[in-house]
Amino acid sequence: MRPDLFTDENRFRQTFVRGLETLLDKDQLGSFILVLANALYDQELWNQLQPAITNRFQQLADRVKHTLAGGCDLNEAPDDILVFLKIMALGLEELQTTRFRQAGPWQLQYNQLRAFRPARMSDQAISDLHAPFDNDAFHFNKPFLRKEIIWEGELLGHHCRLLYNKFPFAPLHGILVMEPEERHPQYLGKFAHEYLWRLLESLGERLPDCGFGYNSRGACSSVNHQHVQTYVGKTGGYPVEDAVWRHNGGSRPWPLPCYVFDDADKAWHFIEDLHHRNQAYNLLYRPGRLFVVQRAMQGSYRHAAWATGFAWAETAGAITLFNEQQFQQLGAAEIEEEMKRLKCP
Repeated sequence: MRPDLFTDENRFRQTFVRGLETLLDKDQLGSFILVLANALYDQELWNQLQPAITNRFQQLADRVKHTLAGGCDLNEAPDDILVFLKIMALGLEELQTTRFRQAGPWQLQYNQLRAFRPARMSDQAISDLHAPFDNDAFHFNKPFLRKEIIWEGELLGHHCRLLYNKFPFAPLHGILVMEPEERHPQYLGKFAHEYLWRLLESLGERLPDCGFGYNSRGACSSVNHQHVQTYVGKTGGYPVEDAVWRHNGGSRPWPLPCYVFDDADKAWHFIEDLHHRNQAYNLLYRPGRLFVVQRAMQGSYRHAAWATGFAWAETAGAITLFNEQQFQQLGAAEIEEEMKRLKCP
Protein backbone atom coordinates (compact mmCIF):
# COMPACT_ATOMS: atom_id res chain seq x y z
CA MET A 1 0.00 0.00 0.00
CA ARG A 2 1.84 3.11 -1.21
CA PRO A 3 -0.60 5.78 -2.41
CA ASP A 4 1.44 9.00 -2.70
CA LEU A 5 -0.88 10.79 -0.28
CA PHE A 6 0.33 8.63 2.60
CA THR A 7 4.06 8.79 1.86
CA ASP A 8 4.80 11.21 4.73
CA GLU A 9 3.24 14.08 6.63
CA ASN A 10 4.55 16.77 4.25
CA ARG A 11 3.04 15.00 1.23
CA PHE A 12 -0.24 14.51 3.09
CA ARG A 13 -0.40 18.17 4.04
CA GLN A 14 0.42 19.33 0.50
CA THR A 15 -2.39 17.20 -0.93
CA PHE A 16 -4.76 18.38 1.80
CA VAL A 17 -4.03 22.05 1.07
CA ARG A 18 -4.24 21.67 -2.72
CA GLY A 19 -7.69 20.18 -2.33
CA LEU A 20 -8.81 23.15 -0.24
CA GLU A 21 -7.51 25.56 -2.86
CA THR A 22 -9.48 23.72 -5.53
CA LEU A 23 -12.64 23.84 -3.42
CA LEU A 24 -12.24 27.56 -2.90
CA ASP A 25 -12.49 28.07 -6.66
CA LYS A 26 -16.02 26.68 -6.64
CA ASP A 27 -18.93 29.12 -6.44
CA GLN A 28 -20.70 27.17 -3.70
CA LEU A 29 -21.51 27.99 -0.09
CA GLY A 30 -20.74 24.49 1.21
CA SER A 31 -17.28 24.42 -0.37
CA PHE A 32 -16.49 27.86 1.02
CA ILE A 33 -17.58 26.90 4.55
CA LEU A 34 -15.41 23.76 4.48
CA VAL A 35 -12.34 25.71 3.36
CA LEU A 36 -12.97 28.49 5.88
CA ALA A 37 -13.37 26.08 8.80
CA ASN A 38 -10.22 24.14 7.93
CA ALA A 39 -8.22 27.35 7.48
CA LEU A 40 -9.43 28.84 10.77
CA TYR A 41 -8.35 25.68 12.59
CA ASP A 42 -4.77 25.95 11.30
CA GLN A 43 -3.01 29.33 11.68
CA GLU A 44 -0.44 28.53 8.98
CA LEU A 45 -3.19 27.55 6.57
CA TRP A 46 -5.18 30.69 7.43
CA ASN A 47 -2.16 32.89 6.67
CA GLN A 48 -1.81 31.16 3.32
CA LEU A 49 -5.47 31.22 2.24
CA GLN A 50 -6.89 34.32 3.95
CA PRO A 51 -6.70 36.70 0.93
CA ALA A 52 -8.43 34.20 -1.37
CA ILE A 53 -11.00 33.38 1.33
CA THR A 54 -11.85 37.05 1.80
CA ASN A 55 -12.28 37.55 -1.93
CA ARG A 56 -14.50 34.47 -2.35
CA PHE A 57 -16.59 35.43 0.67
CA GLN A 58 -17.39 38.83 -0.81
CA GLN A 59 -18.39 37.25 -4.11
CA LEU A 60 -20.67 34.74 -2.39
CA ALA A 61 -22.16 37.34 -0.04
CA ASP A 62 -23.00 39.58 -3.00
CA ARG A 63 -24.68 36.65 -4.76
CA VAL A 64 -26.68 35.72 -1.68
CA LYS A 65 -27.87 39.32 -1.17
CA HIS A 66 -28.79 39.71 -4.84
CA THR A 67 -30.69 36.41 -4.92
CA LEU A 68 -32.63 37.11 -1.75
CA ALA A 69 -33.38 40.70 -2.76
CA GLY A 70 -34.87 39.38 -5.98
CA GLY A 71 -37.24 37.11 -4.07
CA CYS A 72 -35.56 33.95 -5.35
CA ASP A 73 -34.46 30.86 -3.45
CA LEU A 74 -30.81 29.98 -3.10
CA ASN A 75 -29.98 26.73 -4.88
CA GLU A 76 -27.85 25.48 -1.98
CA ALA A 77 -28.20 22.96 0.86
CA PRO A 78 -30.32 24.41 3.71
CA ASP A 79 -27.58 23.71 6.30
CA ASP A 80 -25.03 25.60 4.18
CA ILE A 81 -27.38 28.55 3.72
CA LEU A 82 -27.94 28.82 7.47
CA VAL A 83 -24.22 28.61 8.29
CA PHE A 84 -23.30 31.17 5.63
CA LEU A 85 -25.98 33.59 6.81
CA LYS A 86 -24.56 33.31 10.33
CA ILE A 87 -21.10 34.16 8.97
CA MET A 88 -22.56 37.14 7.12
CA ALA A 89 -24.37 38.32 10.25
CA LEU A 90 -21.23 38.05 12.39
CA GLY A 91 -18.84 39.31 9.72
CA LEU A 92 -15.95 37.34 8.28
CA GLU A 93 -13.46 39.69 9.94
CA GLU A 94 -14.89 38.79 13.37
CA LEU A 95 -14.12 35.07 13.05
CA GLN A 96 -11.09 33.95 15.02
CA THR A 97 -8.61 31.20 14.35
CA THR A 98 -8.75 28.29 16.79
CA ARG A 99 -6.86 28.85 20.01
CA PHE A 100 -5.48 26.24 22.40
CA ARG A 101 -4.50 26.00 26.05
CA GLN A 102 -3.97 23.44 28.80
CA ALA A 103 -6.18 23.10 31.89
CA GLY A 104 -4.26 20.66 34.06
CA PRO A 105 -3.97 17.47 31.95
CA TRP A 106 -6.76 18.52 29.57
CA GLN A 107 -6.31 20.07 26.14
CA LEU A 108 -8.78 22.90 25.42
CA GLN A 109 -9.56 24.58 22.11
CA TYR A 110 -11.72 27.59 21.35
CA ASN A 111 -13.22 26.68 17.97
CA GLN A 112 -15.58 29.50 17.08
CA LEU A 113 -16.84 28.39 13.68
CA ARG A 114 -17.59 24.83 14.80
CA ALA A 115 -20.44 26.30 16.84
CA PHE A 116 -22.27 26.81 13.52
CA ARG A 117 -22.12 23.08 12.66
CA PRO A 118 -25.45 21.23 12.23
CA ALA A 119 -25.91 18.72 15.07
CA ARG A 120 -27.53 15.99 12.93
CA MET A 121 -28.00 12.91 15.16
CA SER A 122 -25.25 13.75 17.69
CA ASP A 123 -27.69 15.54 20.03
CA GLN A 124 -30.51 12.98 19.86
CA ALA A 125 -31.37 10.66 22.72
CA ILE A 126 -30.18 7.19 21.66
CA SER A 127 -31.03 3.89 23.34
CA ASP A 128 -29.62 1.26 20.93
CA LEU A 129 -26.10 0.80 19.55
CA HIS A 130 -27.39 -0.59 16.26
CA ALA A 131 -29.74 0.92 13.71
CA PRO A 132 -30.05 -0.02 10.04
CA PHE A 133 -28.53 2.24 7.40
CA ASP A 134 -31.03 4.91 6.36
CA ASN A 135 -30.56 5.95 2.75
CA ASP A 136 -32.83 8.98 3.27
CA ALA A 137 -30.72 10.36 6.12
CA PHE A 138 -27.35 12.08 5.71
CA HIS A 139 -24.63 9.68 4.55
CA PHE A 140 -21.27 9.86 2.79
CA ASN A 141 -22.51 8.70 -0.63
CA LYS A 142 -24.51 11.87 -1.22
CA PRO A 143 -23.61 13.30 -4.67
CA PHE A 144 -22.88 16.79 -3.30
CA LEU A 145 -20.08 15.33 -1.15
CA ARG A 146 -18.06 14.16 -4.16
CA LYS A 147 -16.24 17.49 -4.31
CA GLU A 148 -15.18 17.10 -0.65
CA ILE A 149 -13.19 13.91 -1.26
CA ILE A 150 -9.46 14.26 -0.58
CA TRP A 151 -8.59 10.83 -1.92
CA GLU A 152 -10.36 7.66 -3.01
CA GLY A 153 -8.92 4.28 -3.88
CA GLU A 154 -7.73 0.95 -2.54
CA LEU A 155 -6.03 0.55 0.84
CA LEU A 156 -4.92 -2.93 1.89
CA GLY A 157 -7.19 -4.41 -0.75
CA HIS A 158 -10.38 -2.54 0.13
CA HIS A 159 -12.05 0.51 -1.35
CA CYS A 160 -11.85 3.58 0.90
CA ARG A 161 -12.87 7.20 0.62
CA LEU A 162 -11.19 10.01 2.56
CA LEU A 163 -13.19 13.22 2.87
CA TYR A 164 -12.51 16.52 4.56
CA ASN A 165 -14.08 17.08 7.95
CA LYS A 166 -16.20 20.15 7.27
CA PHE A 167 -15.83 21.52 10.81
CA PRO A 168 -12.44 20.20 12.00
CA PHE A 169 -11.23 19.93 15.59
CA ALA A 170 -8.03 17.95 14.91
CA PRO A 171 -5.01 18.55 12.64
CA LEU A 172 -5.52 17.65 8.95
CA HIS A 173 -8.87 16.26 10.02
CA GLY A 174 -10.59 13.80 7.69
CA ILE A 175 -13.35 11.21 7.51
CA LEU A 176 -12.42 7.74 6.29
CA VAL A 177 -15.31 5.69 4.91
CA MET A 178 -14.56 2.01 4.38
CA GLU A 179 -16.37 0.34 1.47
CA PRO A 180 -18.75 3.31 1.19
CA GLU A 181 -21.02 1.79 -1.45
CA GLU A 182 -21.74 -1.18 0.84
CA ARG A 183 -23.67 1.24 3.09
CA HIS A 184 -22.63 -0.28 6.40
CA PRO A 185 -24.24 1.40 9.42
CA GLN A 186 -22.09 2.86 12.21
CA TYR A 187 -21.83 -0.45 14.04
CA LEU A 188 -18.30 -1.79 14.25
CA GLY A 189 -17.83 -5.37 13.07
CA LYS A 190 -14.88 -7.67 13.58
CA PHE A 191 -13.66 -7.27 10.01
CA ALA A 192 -13.79 -3.46 10.15
CA HIS A 193 -11.98 -3.38 13.50
CA GLU A 194 -9.21 -5.72 12.32
CA TYR A 195 -8.93 -3.80 9.06
CA LEU A 196 -8.58 -0.46 10.86
CA TRP A 197 -5.93 -1.96 13.14
CA ARG A 198 -3.86 -3.26 10.20
CA LEU A 199 -4.36 -0.08 8.20
CA LEU A 200 -3.16 2.18 11.00
CA GLU A 201 -0.15 -0.03 11.66
CA SER A 202 0.77 0.39 7.99
CA LEU A 203 0.11 4.13 7.90
CA GLY A 204 1.95 4.66 11.16
CA GLU A 205 5.22 3.58 9.57
CA ARG A 206 5.18 6.82 7.56
CA LEU A 207 2.74 8.98 9.54
CA PRO A 208 3.61 8.27 13.20
CA ASP A 209 1.42 11.09 14.56
CA CYS A 210 -1.78 9.85 12.94
CA GLY A 211 -4.81 8.19 14.47
CA PHE A 212 -8.44 7.20 14.04
CA GLY A 213 -11.28 8.30 16.27
CA TYR A 214 -14.52 6.29 16.39
CA ASN A 215 -17.86 7.09 18.00
CA SER A 216 -20.33 4.29 18.44
CA ARG A 217 -23.97 5.09 17.90
CA GLY A 218 -25.11 6.70 21.15
CA ALA A 219 -21.60 8.08 21.80
CA CYS A 220 -22.05 11.30 19.80
CA SER A 221 -21.72 9.77 16.36
CA SER A 222 -23.46 12.21 14.01
CA VAL A 223 -23.79 9.97 10.93
CA ASN A 224 -25.09 6.38 10.75
CA HIS A 225 -22.72 5.37 7.92
CA GLN A 226 -19.63 3.41 8.94
CA HIS A 227 -16.64 5.72 9.24
CA VAL A 228 -13.76 6.82 11.43
CA GLN A 229 -12.35 10.30 11.86
CA THR A 230 -8.70 10.64 10.90
CA TYR A 231 -6.01 13.07 11.93
CA VAL A 232 -2.37 13.57 10.98
CA GLY A 233 0.25 15.53 12.91
CA LYS A 234 -1.05 15.43 16.49
CA THR A 235 2.36 15.95 18.11
CA GLY A 236 2.38 14.60 21.65
CA GLY A 237 -0.92 12.75 21.23
CA TYR A 238 -4.09 13.05 23.30
CA PRO A 239 -4.18 13.26 27.12
CA VAL A 240 -5.52 9.68 27.37
CA GLU A 241 -2.16 8.50 26.00
CA ASP A 242 -0.12 10.04 28.83
CA ALA A 243 1.86 7.63 31.01
CA VAL A 244 0.50 9.17 34.25
CA TRP A 245 -2.85 7.41 33.88
CA ARG A 246 -3.56 4.07 35.51
CA HIS A 247 -4.63 2.45 32.23
CA ASN A 248 -1.13 3.21 30.90
CA GLY A 249 0.68 1.87 33.95
CA GLY A 250 0.65 5.11 35.98
CA SER A 251 -1.08 5.89 39.26
CA ARG A 252 -3.77 8.41 38.33
CA PRO A 253 -7.29 7.12 37.48
CA TRP A 254 -8.98 8.30 34.28
CA PRO A 255 -12.41 9.88 35.03
CA LEU A 256 -14.18 7.28 32.86
CA PRO A 257 -13.62 3.52 32.49
CA CYS A 258 -10.75 3.34 30.00
CA TYR A 259 -9.10 0.20 28.63
CA VAL A 260 -5.97 -0.10 26.49
CA PHE A 261 -5.16 -2.95 24.13
CA ASP A 262 -2.03 -3.75 22.16
CA ASP A 263 -3.58 -6.84 20.61
CA ALA A 264 -6.33 -6.54 17.98
CA ASP A 265 -8.02 -9.82 18.87
CA LYS A 266 -8.25 -9.05 22.60
CA ALA A 267 -9.58 -5.59 21.76
CA TRP A 268 -12.27 -7.08 19.54
CA HIS A 269 -13.48 -9.47 22.24
CA PHE A 270 -13.88 -6.50 24.57
CA ILE A 271 -15.79 -4.45 21.95
CA GLU A 272 -17.98 -7.44 21.16
CA ASP A 273 -18.91 -7.69 24.82
CA LEU A 274 -19.88 -4.00 24.81
CA HIS A 275 -22.14 -4.74 21.85
CA HIS A 276 -23.80 -7.61 23.70
CA ARG A 277 -24.47 -5.29 26.64
CA ASN A 278 -25.67 -2.44 24.39
CA GLN A 279 -22.93 -0.28 25.92
CA ALA A 280 -21.87 2.94 24.18
CA TYR A 281 -18.16 3.63 23.69
CA ASN A 282 -15.56 5.86 22.03
CA LEU A 283 -12.36 4.56 20.47
CA LEU A 284 -8.97 6.07 19.76
CA TYR A 285 -6.91 3.92 17.39
CA ARG A 286 -3.17 4.56 17.38
CA PRO A 287 -0.57 2.44 15.59
CA GLY A 288 -0.47 -0.83 17.54
CA ARG A 289 -2.76 0.42 20.34
CA LEU A 290 -6.44 0.98 21.00
CA PHE A 291 -8.00 3.07 23.76
CA VAL A 292 -11.60 2.11 24.59
CA VAL A 293 -13.63 4.51 26.72
CA GLN A 294 -16.85 3.04 28.07
CA ARG A 295 -19.59 5.63 28.63
CA ALA A 296 -23.31 6.24 29.00
CA MET A 297 -25.58 6.67 26.01
CA GLN A 298 -26.14 10.24 24.86
CA GLY A 299 -29.41 11.57 26.15
CA SER A 300 -29.23 9.53 29.37
CA TYR A 301 -27.38 12.31 31.27
CA ARG A 302 -27.40 16.11 31.31
CA HIS A 303 -24.29 18.03 30.29
CA ALA A 304 -23.08 21.22 31.95
CA ALA A 305 -23.96 24.39 30.03
CA TRP A 306 -20.41 24.78 28.69
CA ALA A 307 -20.18 21.26 27.27
CA THR A 308 -20.86 20.76 23.56
CA GLY A 309 -21.17 16.97 23.65
CA PHE A 310 -18.48 14.42 24.44
CA ALA A 311 -17.32 12.29 21.52
CA TRP A 312 -14.03 10.45 20.94
CA ALA A 313 -11.75 13.50 21.26
CA GLU A 314 -13.44 14.75 24.44
CA THR A 315 -13.36 11.35 26.12
CA ALA A 316 -9.66 11.24 25.11
CA GLY A 317 -9.15 14.52 27.00
CA ALA A 318 -9.38 17.20 24.27
CA ILE A 319 -12.27 19.61 24.92
CA THR A 320 -13.76 21.86 22.22
CA LEU A 321 -15.46 25.07 23.37
CA PHE A 322 -17.50 27.64 21.45
CA ASN A 323 -17.57 30.38 24.08
CA GLU A 324 -14.39 32.43 24.53
CA GLN A 325 -15.02 33.25 28.19
CA GLN A 326 -15.58 29.60 29.01
CA PHE A 327 -12.39 28.74 27.12
CA GLN A 328 -10.43 31.19 29.26
CA GLN A 329 -11.98 30.27 32.62
CA LEU A 330 -12.78 26.55 32.54
CA GLY A 331 -10.72 24.60 35.05
CA ALA A 332 -9.36 21.07 35.21
CA ALA A 333 -11.67 20.00 38.05
CA GLU A 334 -14.78 21.09 36.16
CA ILE A 335 -13.72 19.04 33.14
CA GLU A 336 -13.04 15.97 35.24
CA GLU A 337 -16.43 16.27 36.94
CA GLU A 338 -18.14 16.62 33.56
CA MET A 339 -16.45 13.48 32.27
CA LYS A 340 -17.69 11.60 35.35
CA ARG A 341 -21.27 12.47 34.35
CA LEU A 342 -20.82 10.10 31.42
CA LYS A 343 -20.23 7.09 33.68
CA CYS A 344 -22.76 4.31 33.30
CA PRO A 345 -25.16 3.95 36.25
